[in-house]
Amino acid sequence: MKIDGSLGGELTKAGTAASELEERGYDGLWTAETAHDPFFPLLLASQCTERVELGTGIAVAFARSPMNLAQIAWDLQAASGGRFLLGLGSQIKPHITKRFSMPWSHPAPRMRELVLAIRAIWACWNDGTKLDFQGEFYTHTLMTPFFNPGPNPHGDAKIFLAGVGERMTEVAGEVCDGFLCHGFTTERYLREVTLPALERGAAKAGRAVTDIEISGPAFVVTGTNEEEMAASIAGTKQQIAFYGSTPAYRGVLELHGWGALQDDLNRMSKEGKWAEMGELIDDEMLDAFAVVAEPEKLADGLHARYGDVVQRLSFYAPYASDPARWASVMDQLQAV
Repeated sequence: MKIDGSLGGELTKAGTAASELEERGYDGLWTAETAHDPFFPLLLASQCTERVELGTGIAVAFARSPMNLAQIAWDLQAASGGRFLLGLGSQIKPHITKRFSMPWSHPAPRMRELVLAIRAIWACWNDGTKLDFQGEFYTHTLMTPFFNPGPNPHGDAKIFLAGVGERMTEVAGEVCDGFLCHGFTTERYLREVTLPALERGAAKAGRAVTDIEISGPAFVVTGTNEEEMAASIAGTKQQIAFYGSTPAYRGVLELHGWGALQDDLNRMSKEGKWAEMGELIDDEMLDAFAVVAEPEKLADGLHARYGDVVQRLSFYAPYASDPARWASVMDQLQAV
């Protein structure tokens, strides 16, 4: 199992941080598109590392065009020596239309077409195939030599897609190299909803779900004393509540019979009651979303829950106050 870490968006620290994380044994480093651009830190990281894979987890797909994404990915794949992973996500309608001022419609079909358009552009550059992609949402029919970078010396970057709903997950199974599970995922949802959707998508493309690399971010609640454990529990419950307030993720709660909770969380989020929202997450819900254990027992808990499903694992709120102790957890996970 590959163990992935997070690379922050602060550019002055990106290279040094990436080098340190590689030295600590991480297999991959991911950036998120939150307060900073997700691509710039990876360019700096590519020049300060040799082995670790570098990915966006995620870049907002619908904030950009397929041509824009194809070009950025080409450059980062070349700069990193073939270690770049293009991780994409749809975001939700208010962010796309109100924050990015971009169009929103039919997210799953649009995402499928966006990925296929990127691949058509890469085929033009790598193989000399005439660019003639004409879809419902994207059209790319012009590529002159002046704008063609030519074949990438390290081939195409792998494309990962994040999803929660079944339709977006099917798209990942059909057209992507990997799938990024959302942190707001339980083991039951992963096994009963996500995997079957990936299998349906893969079947459309005549391949197996084993052809798709699955990355699972895991909520971890741990500590070495009661104070640390209490702080970890409170922080994780607030994070679960934050995700649970999003209508698009209601299906995860409904699978467990907690659908009505989403109404309360959504209402409270609109009232700005972020701290109070965490109080609605009880211990049963916490155990469903998070592995709760002492550091020495985390590896066993994570393997039991995800070991036969995911090939990559990353963490929400890992135990970091004692790097040596956390390193032993990583060693146990990577050994299998």
